[in-house]
Amino acid sequence: MLYLVPTPLGNLEDITLRALRILKEVDYILAEDTRVSRKLLQHFEITTSIRAYHAHNEHGITEQIVQDLATGKNIALISDAGTPGISDPGFLLVNACLEKHIPFTCLPGANAVIPALIMSGLPLHEFHFAGFLPQKKGRQTAWQRISQYQNTTALFESPHRLLKCLEEVIKYCGTERTVCVVREISKVFEEVKRGIASEVLKYYQEHPDKCVGEIVIIIQGGTAEGRNGRKEKNLD
Repeated sequence: MLYLVPTPLGNLEDITLRALRILKEVDYILAEDTRVSRKLLQHFEITTSIRAYHAHNEHGITEQIVQDLATGKNIALISDAGTPGISDPGFLLVNACLEKHIPFTCLPGANAVIPALIMSGLPLHEFHFAGFLPQKKGRQTAWQRISQYQNTTALFESPHRLLKCLEEVIKYCGTERTVCVVREISKVFEEVKRGIASEVLKYYQEHPDKCVGEIVIIIQGGTAEGRNGRKEKNLD
């Protein structure tokens, strides 16, 4: 069986007992970055062999992994942090397992999107996950769609594009749209900043040293129903 195993976003205590057991019992572990993952495994005294599996080699080695699974091996897939398969390698391997009727499962565990959504304080009866927006082609179209969503939107962004992303929120969604930037979830310097888009942008323009780490941006819905009548003007 293939196991997709979530790993901690920052605080190592966030790993589950089941995840630790699976990582110890499988025949080998596939990791997005073996250097990052070895630190985690060493911390928990896990000696299972580890192999690289990332965007640059997944097309070339997926078939061999599927063959290993077909012969009875148990394999775990992990990413650098969080749940593999969400903006990380995993989709290709899962689909290969489906085609070959090989069983697989995903353990519940660490994920950046759900905590960020909850900490935003925005309505969550429905929400849209946009992942990483296209860097160039298709980015404008993506923003035009987001601007029309009635429900809350969550997306990932890299630190060096945070200011650009907030500027785009203002351009396509307006200065008064409530935004929440959540950085470094579960880590020592975790930060949550809520407010209207123009104020949040100003904060990060004045504090460029804060434009670091893993970032999730939560954007208020575009209609009265999506906004739920809220207009937050002050940052935490």
